[in-house]
Amino acid sequence: MSQRFSVSAINQYRRGQLMDLMADRHWDSILLYGQGWRKDYFRSLVNVNYSGPYAAAHLDRAGEITIWFSDPWDRDLVSDAREFAGVLPRASAVAGLELMEIGMVPGSPASATADLEELRRVKTPEEIECLRAAASLADRGYQHFADSIKLGMHEFELVAEVEGFLKDNGAEDNFMLIASGGTEVVGMKPPTERQLQPGDSVITELTPCVNGYYAQICRTLVLGEPSKEQMKSFEIFHEAQQAAQDLIKPGVRASDVARAQNDVFRKYGYGDYTGAKYTRVRGHCLGLFPDETPHILEDVDYVLKENMVVIAHPNTYLPLAGYMVFGDSTLITATGNELLNKAERKLFLKDI
Repeated sequence: MSQRFSVSAINQYRRGQLMDLMADRHWDSILLYGQGWRKDYFRSLVNVNYSGPYAAAHLDRAGEITIWFSDPWDRDLVSDAREFAGVLPRASAVAGLELMEIGMVPGSPASATADLEELRRVKTPEEIECLRAAASLADRGYQHFADSIKLGMHEFELVAEVEGFLKDNGAEDNFMLIASGGTEVVGMKPPTERQLQPGDSVITELTPCVNGYYAQICRTLVLGEPSKEQMKSFEIFHEAQQAAQDLIKPGVRASDVARAQNDVFRKYGYGDYTGAKYTRVRGHCLGLFPDETPHILEDVDYVLKENMVVIAHPNTYLPLAGYMVFGDSTLITATGNELLNKAERKLFLKDI
């Protein structure tokens, strides 16, 4: 179905930016495409959640917006994609073009994906308030995680408990990873049937979504008395994350934030564990998608800007005590940064 919108769901500031972009590029229109996992391009302009596999918003140079949703009950995604493609108009450019199936877009539009991602990186005051609410819910969710965890619990039981808490308290969605154990743990993953044991490091990444916007918290908890190796490992992680946190401000490059973290690991002789074999990123941006670009890596030469929201997290494996995580959602201010998460910045311990 399609309809015209003139409601508060439309991000008027983004509409103005997109119209300026169209004028600059001599485009007649932009199509913003969304699908089940990547709703962010669509919701950049029309912040309405949807249940179906596809959605699209068409913006023309007069500022008129038309939107389409596919039927949420249609389980034949192939035929549904063809039917959905059949109603889409020609557009000069598409944001989210790379996500669309071959033949889904009429004509040969330009990609507006990178342009829209750049516009989204600097958040409006309204977007920042959504991210504050999501960060506050992440704090409460992690406290519920720490309160609920107990020996013998399956990982999936703990995740279900936290997911239920977040949804009961207003989360539209939540991206969550977990892992438990010792030096054999080399990364986070979806929950398994593993039962929690004494001495486990239990690591998690919570990313609840409020009104379309995701904020993230990364913490590590030890069940019982922590070992010397666990304590030493977390001290290194804390120092690495603090080095990044102290550096983040407008004008600093993403590569420098990554290097500040990695240099701490190198100082302690763990430089071999800063590469892609043991860690994916040293952080990333946050917003309408839980893993927005630019990523915080030593080869990403991007200058951070005021009102971006990022997380710096030295999440990696160390042979001392296995994989650990630590990080907070951070608003870049005019002179530095502000932690949006207020949860204690420590190694959490749970008596058994």
